[in-house]
Amino acid sequence: MTLSAKVRTHKLSSNATLCTSGYNQVGADSPAIEAMTDFSRVHAVTISAAASLPEANATMISRGVRLLMVVSADEEVLGLITARDILGERPLQLAQARNGKRDDLTVRDLMCPLANIDTLYLNEVMHARVIDILNALKNQGRQHIMVEDVDPATGLPRVRGIFSATQIGRLLGVPVLGFELASTFAEIEAALAN
Repeated sequence: MTLSAKVRTHKLSSNATLCTSGYNQVGADSPAIEAMTDFSRVHAVTISAAASLPEANATMISRGVRLLMVVSADEEVLGLITARDILGERPLQLAQARNGKRDDLTVRDLMCPLANIDTLYLNEVMHARVIDILNALKNQGRQHIMVEDVDPATGLPRVRGIFSATQIGRLLGVPVLGFELASTFAEIEAALAN
């Protein structure tokens, strides 16, 4: 059965105000799951390990993300790469060490490989609060942390979602800018204290 509804446009009412009902507002004690980007609801942004750094950067900009999941042709997770990896000093250092150019580097050259990715288990996240996730991010010195569960169809592990300090900051109403983790966490903690 197909649902169909006729919709009609109209001009915005002159006395309209902006809805500030609190939808999606989170706090320190909110369930952590409310701040997780859930890949069962939102497509993860992915890239090939063979992609160039300019291609990875363009993908991040066009999709409005600061992290890409690096995947094989059959969608197996190989690692991840962040905006910090692409735009920081490391690409220039590596290019100079190889007597090459920054644009000659690939995602594979700078990605964080699978073996180095810290994750949380979804069953633990389900019992955690936002502040617990922030503490985990801060303790790891990371902007992002993955969430892993088991695919019920295959019984294999999968990346179910991700937490981002920037996203948590947005949900808290804190504009988090730049790559400096210390200031990012300081801004978020100040917002939580209010």
